Amino acid sequence: MAQIPTSAIAAAGLVGGYATARWTGRRPLGGVILAAAGTLAAREWHRRTTPTTTALLGTAYVAAFAGSHPLAKKIGPWPAVFTAAAAMATASYAAADRA
Repeated sequence: MAQIPTSAIAAAGLVGGYATARWTGRRPLGGVILAAAGTLAAREWHRRTTPTTTALLGTAYVAAFAGSHPLAKKIGPWPAVFTAAAAMATASYAAADRA
């Protein structure tokens, strides 16, 4: 079975978490999506990389989520989420997905 790139999982978690929170009006539900994708990505990072890389990518995931909030005040919510997701996808690809 083909593996889903962790870059796609992490980006989908950020975008999907925000979209879920925004469209349902339930921020905790968005948090569940964000956490589930982050957990799945972290499990794959752990399997594919070193513990240090896994910790750094996990920190980057949380930082991308947190950083999107102040960025949204400057460029708008959707552009901020897409920027954070793109940055996270790039870091994940470089550290864990690239063959």
